[in-house]
Amino acid sequence: MAQAYDEAMDALSSLITKKSRSTKPVADHRFDRMFDYLKILDLEEPINQMKIIHVAGTKGKGSTCVFTEAILRNYGFHTGLFTSPHLIDVRERFRLNGEDICIEKFLEYFWWCWDRLKAKCSDDMPMPTLFHFLSLLAFKIFATEQVDVAIIEVGLGGQRDATNVIQSPIVCGITPLGYDHTEILGNTLEEIAGQKAGIFKKGVPAFTVSQPPEAMQVLEQKASQLDVCLQVANQLDGNLLNGLHLGLAGEHQYVNAGLAIMLSSTWLQRTGHSKVNPVDLTSRLPEPFIKGLTTASLQGRAQIIADRACDNQSQGDLVFYLDGAHSPESMEVCANWFSLAVKEDREQESCLKDSTQILLFNCMSVRDPHLLFPRLLDTCACQGINFKKALFVPNMSLYTKVGSSSSFLPIGVEVDYSWQMTLQTVWEYIIRNKRRNAKKLDPVSSVGEYDNDTSVVSCENSMVFSSLPLAIKWLRETVEQNKSIRLQVLVTGSLHLIGDVLKLVKT
Repeated sequence: MAQAYDEAMDALSSLITKKSRSTKPVADHRFDRMFDYLKILDLEEPINQMKIIHVAGTKGKGSTCVFTEAILRNYGFHTGLFTSPHLIDVRERFRLNGEDICIEKFLEYFWWCWDRLKAKCSDDMPMPTLFHFLSLLAFKIFATEQVDVAIIEVGLGGQRDATNVIQSPIVCGITPLGYDHTEILGNTLEEIAGQKAGIFKKGVPAFTVSQPPEAMQVLEQKASQLDVCLQVANQLDGNLLNGLHLGLAGEHQYVNAGLAIMLSSTWLQRTGHSKVNPVDLTSRLPEPFIKGLTTASLQGRAQIIADRACDNQSQGDLVFYLDGAHSPESMEVCANWFSLAVKEDREQESCLKDSTQILLFNCMSVRDPHLLFPRLLDTCACQGINFKKALFVPNMSLYTKVGSSSSFLPIGVEVDYSWQMTLQTVWEYIIRNKRRNAKKLDPVSSVGEYDNDTSVVSCENSMVFSSLPLAIKWLRETVEQNKSIRLQVLVTGSLHLIGDVLKLVKT
């Protein structure tokens, strides 16, 4: 079975067209071809018959979809959930009844789609690219498994996203909007909102959350043009959970939960399964809503894991706080969550060890660290949280291979970590400016010292490691050699980094 799965991953990897995650895509006809692929796979009618909830947005798409799926699953419905990206194994993208699809079913549906597309595709109509194929695979899985509801998360944007072949969803949702993928979606919130609103379909109700005025105006205009009833979902009142907590941590999740409630209740109404009035949900939640919201789970979002690989005396002294924030807005949300979690830990921790905060970071080179770092640092500092060190690492997983936990860079492959050096320079500049009341610094002062033995570039406030395993090793050795401290490590900047850490950390 393992060999068969590896063969499928090799085939899937051949569909990757970008050599690095920051490579700008070339405009082509990939979206238009999706309709041809649907015909080849006989999926046009099954998609039209599917009772779909379609969700786009900048932040919180995955969380909103997970909440929605959990609510409807607790009503007893057979659910399908398609999200991206995966963190460890590609099968995470396809959930049936809240569980990742099993290997046997994955392989069955994978090769069914692959063989038919391979037989029909040509130079004039090449094989679909990676995300387009995964979207087609999701539709095939959910159609054949005859799910009662399919919750589909947009991959990127909306208007020309591979998932937007959906023509008749039951309800659509737009999560909080912000600046991300601007090289593709546009440099203004108006442009970005226009792309996200591309999932609106004529006469199909849609919900969003509180948005910046310029973004909301565009959403309302697009909705009006398509006779879409667009409503704003209120943030969930935590008192409605009967003393329980949301399954996903962080204050921002109450916004996502509020949207999920409206999407779920509207789906129930429009499919004839419930006479629940959405207005009534502001004062009382039915039990399936409460159970779904409080048991929902999603890796890599506000997730806390204690590393167990340290020696017995240091057990629990290395704790990873994982959140895949990668935009300025989500970085601020992440910082608020981390600061609150650290303060709660201080109140609950009975041991006398000193807690030290460390940042473990990487992001794509299209992101601007001058925008990300100040949001993170300022938000944490306002709550009395300051990082002792920042560790910058290249991603460990391969850009050109899709797979499971085994898809690491081969040993001995030379890695370019010039981008991590740039991140370090920006970090040092910002930290030193803050300490010197924003006085100008000589850029030379941010150049680190390179250690040939450890492949580490050290500065006063940061370190660049040539690999993630080396950084994890340094963290473990630090707590083992300093018995009086606990390290609280915030891992953020990239969901791909989160996945790499999850592959290495012993839990």
